[in-house]
Amino acid sequence: MSFLWFLSRWPSTALFLLLLSVVGRQTGLEVVQATVCSRWDATKDKSLSQDGDVIIGGLFNLHYKPSALEQGYTKLPSYEPCTGLDIEPLKYTNALAFAVEEINRNSTLLPGVKLGYRILDSCSRYPWALQGALSMVGGDTHSCNLTAYMPQSAAYDQPGETAGDQLVPLLICAASSTTGIMLSRILGPLSVPVISYLASCPCLSDRTKFPNFFRTIPSDIYQARAMAQLAIRFKWTWMGAVIENNDYGQLAIQIFQEEIEGKGVCLEFIEAVNRDSILNDARRAALKIKDSTATVILIFCWYRDVEKLFLELAKRNVKNRQFLASEAWSTSEDLLQDLAISKVASGVLGVAIRSSTIPGFEKYLRSLHPSHRPDDEFLREFWQKEFGCTPGAEQSQETQSSYFSSPHRTWSDHPSNVSSLNEEALLKASLPACSGTESLEGVQHPFTDTSQLRVAYNVYLAVYAAAHALHSLLSCPNRDSPPGNNSSTCSSPKHIKPRELLQHLNRVNVTTPQGEMFHFQGADIPAKYDLVNWQNTREGSLKLVLIGRVDGFDLHLNESAIQWSTGSNQVPVSVCSESCPPGTRKANRKREPLCCFDCIPCAEGEISNKTGSLHCKRCPSEFWSNSEQTACVPRQLDFLAFNETLGITLTTAAVSGAAVTTAVFVVFICYRKTPMVRANNSELSFLLLLSLKLCFLCSLVFIGRPSVWSCRFQQAAFGISFVLCVSCLLVKTLVVLAVFRSARPGAETLMKWFGPGQQRGSVCLFTSVQVIICAIWLSLSPPVPQPDLGFQGSKVTLECSMASVVGFSLVLGYIGLLACTCLLLAFLARKLPDNFNEAKLITFSMLIFCAVWVTFVPAYVSSPGKYVVAVEIFAILASSYGLLICIFAPKCFIILLRPEKNTKKHLMAR
Repeated sequence: MSFLWFLSRWPSTALFLLLLSVVGRQTGLEVVQATVCSRWDATKDKSLSQDGDVIIGGLFNLHYKPSALEQGYTKLPSYEPCTGLDIEPLKYTNALAFAVEEINRNSTLLPGVKLGYRILDSCSRYPWALQGALSMVGGDTHSCNLTAYMPQSAAYDQPGETAGDQLVPLLICAASSTTGIMLSRILGPLSVPVISYLASCPCLSDRTKFPNFFRTIPSDIYQARAMAQLAIRFKWTWMGAVIENNDYGQLAIQIFQEEIEGKGVCLEFIEAVNRDSILNDARRAALKIKDSTATVILIFCWYRDVEKLFLELAKRNVKNRQFLASEAWSTSEDLLQDLAISKVASGVLGVAIRSSTIPGFEKYLRSLHPSHRPDDEFLREFWQKEFGCTPGAEQSQETQSSYFSSPHRTWSDHPSNVSSLNEEALLKASLPACSGTESLEGVQHPFTDTSQLRVAYNVYLAVYAAAHALHSLLSCPNRDSPPGNNSSTCSSPKHIKPRELLQHLNRVNVTTPQGEMFHFQGADIPAKYDLVNWQNTREGSLKLVLIGRVDGFDLHLNESAIQWSTGSNQVPVSVCSESCPPGTRKANRKREPLCCFDCIPCAEGEISNKTGSLHCKRCPSEFWSNSEQTACVPRQLDFLAFNETLGITLTTAAVSGAAVTTAVFVVFICYRKTPMVRANNSELSFLLLLSLKLCFLCSLVFIGRPSVWSCRFQQAAFGISFVLCVSCLLVKTLVVLAVFRSARPGAETLMKWFGPGQQRGSVCLFTSVQVIICAIWLSLSPPVPQPDLGFQGSKVTLECSMASVVGFSLVLGYIGLLACTCLLLAFLARKLPDNFNEAKLITFSMLIFCAVWVTFVPAYVSSPGKYVVAVEIFAILASSYGLLICIFAPKCFIILLRPEKNTKKHLMAR
């Protein structure tokens, strides 16, 4: 977008002529046009160059305060000169110069060829970077006559050419990814190689789009993944991000997001800042960080923009934020030495370009002096800034006067530029002249600190890569033979074709004087980073501490060496929601990121034994969850025991029933001669009392731990006891009916079928049927003790499982059949004339009996666990008490309390 904006402000004719000149000089095309053109805007006066047989071009952002564009649409657009010399890029330019001088002294690398350079300041301006690149690639003449025949050889063989006039076959440039993309695309058709020392956008690895691009810095894929690994490793699931609003920031955060996807890490916000509006953007980002709940902030920005952001945070007293730094600012000395920034930036954890040393480079920097390099305007500006004096003041004044008197000035003709030069002249005039004794020897300054060279080392490697490619291109066994013999196989330093140089650069193996070897893998070199930590010093500033490294996608970290922003060794916590502890699961909140969730306890029978579980796991049927819902434990066996409350209650009721039955039995024995006992066959009454006692006692078999024999015996005892009881009642009912029927005329013989023997035989017959059913059932498919796993709970009920439902149904069905028959007959005999009609008592007792067992069925089916047994015991006791009370309570009342009614006369009275 910036490049298109730039083109829209350069008239098409001028741009066409400039590009035509570049293409013509690079390819040797013949151009015939009857016109003389002049460029509207020449390159900046400040440059650094050294003559040589082959010139390497360099573009660096030597100033960090770009001026605003003056665009009134009434005159040509123009930028004012940049201000604010940046020390680090100045070191990069000298790294290039040092490498070139080192190569020129090397007798084995480019022997007989002198390497030169030309360095321009792009000032972080895309138009300036493009203009500088085109001026170096196409030549830097202020005017061109296109009517002449200009083959390529003439372009290289102009007599008296300086580094500023020679064509540059290769550029070391692109301090940003956007600049690298722009220059690679513009220079791609010309096959001019571009080697970047800072453009780290992953997109530049695409050889189909950028075949002429190389870099000595790893792709951002590796640092973004390393930062994502740090976030995952330290469980920072809730983060914020501040990025540069360009290709560097946008693509880096895109890779970071791809890496953390599905890993439980979320970004609360992403704030983009622009360099042109950094003050407002830094203020906005600082407010966002202050209001954010995220305590870890990821920053992909240039260090000057980070400086503005940190100053805004310091104003607002925002502390205890853990910052993750990209390589663009993680090693900035300006930030480390700023005391105001140290209050908010302590504990920064960052990825840094790998550090290295260049032997002799420190000595080279300390030996620099404006008197030795009078044409180095950047060194003069550095001298003014650091020593507060003007080096070579007389020479500077002569230069200014000659400039203003020059009839060929172009760029400075703009009033704003003239004004800037006047301000610069006034500044120089206000400073005293240097004494000449100023020196960098013995001075502690970031400029001379070469202990950890990072970007400067990338520049150094780029120069060596260019030199080895040139060496491979220019190497020729017959270089001293006549040109006609080797012109087809050898290249001359004056006739270097960028396309051929590009081919050699693609396959060159580079070796530095330190023995480091590398080659380009496409556009890239093997990825290596340092992991650094900003730690407090006694002076209040910050220092850089190496805590690990990154090799490709492998991260090696010494966690014990880290000093966090909190000042402790505890890893800062940055989460939207605390991790769900074991025993709970995550439940996402509506319309909120996945990292914001609630912790829901696992349901009973489910567990989660890990922190941050998404789901609870159900325990196997033999197990149940513990109280913390963190582990499955074996379910405890449960059964109706004698020592628990329910067991004691039922046992007491059963024993009491048996005792009462025994007491009634004793009463009947004592009063067996009385009419009340003798009426309606006293033998059946005693047998009925015996069966009721068995019914009470059989309920005790259901209490206690089930076993194989107890399961078999309890059902047999229950079925046979109740059939015996109901059989006695049925026979009693039949006898009552027979007695009253025999009183009718012609029915005298009816009683012979219901004598005492027949009554006893009938009871035995009815009971034997139940005995047969139980025998067959228990022999073929008896109940067995088995845990009831269907009931959900920490306890599993040990119960007598009915292996055959048919057998149990036949037992209950037969009891029900006898009971219904007895109820029907007793109901028919209830109004027979008698003062004491036993049929009425049997009717009430059977109503209670049937009501109990009818309600028993649904209660039995729906009761859980051991309560199934309790329901069956309750039904046994309730029906037994019903029979005992309804039948024998009235008789005992008369026998014991109304003996005057215990006479045959009273009983027979109507």
